[in-house]
Amino acid sequence: MVQSQGVQSLTIGQLASGGGVGVETIRFYQRKGLLQTPPRDSGIRRYGSEDVRRLRFIRQAQAAGFTLEEIKELLELDTGEDRGRARDLAQGRIEALDVKIAELKRARDSLQRLARECGHGSSGPCPILTSFGV
Repeated sequence: MVQSQGVQSLTIGQLASGGGVGVETIRFYQRKGLLQTPPRDSGIRRYGSEDVRRLRFIRQAQAAGFTLEEIKELLELDTGEDRGRARDLAQGRIEALDVKIAELKRARDSLQRLARECGHGSSGPCPILTSFGV
C-alpha cells in the first residue's frame, strides 16, 4: 500500500526533469493528448510511474523519428493487440528515414566534392561559396 502511494509522488517539475524535458513540454504533451493531466491534490498535480513510462515512450518514439500524431496512435495501440498497425507505422517511418538518409548522403557527397575543389584551386572564388550563391 505504501508503494502505491509513492507511485503518485512526482510534481510536474520532477516529471519533466526525470524525462529530460521542460515543464512546458509536459504541458504541450498534455494539450496534444499524449499525457494525462492529473487532478490537483492540495493544489499540486501529482504524476506517477505510468506518466514516467509514457513520457519515456514519447521521447524514444521522437528519437526514432515518429511524429506526435504517430506517437499518439502508437500510445493508443500500446494498450491493444494491434501489432499489424504498429508494424505498419514503423515500416512507414523506416521508409521515411531511408529517404532522409539518401538525401543526407547526397548532401555529404556534394560537400565533399566542393571541399576538394576548394582545396585544389588557389585563385578565383571558392566553389563552396559560389555554389551557395554568395
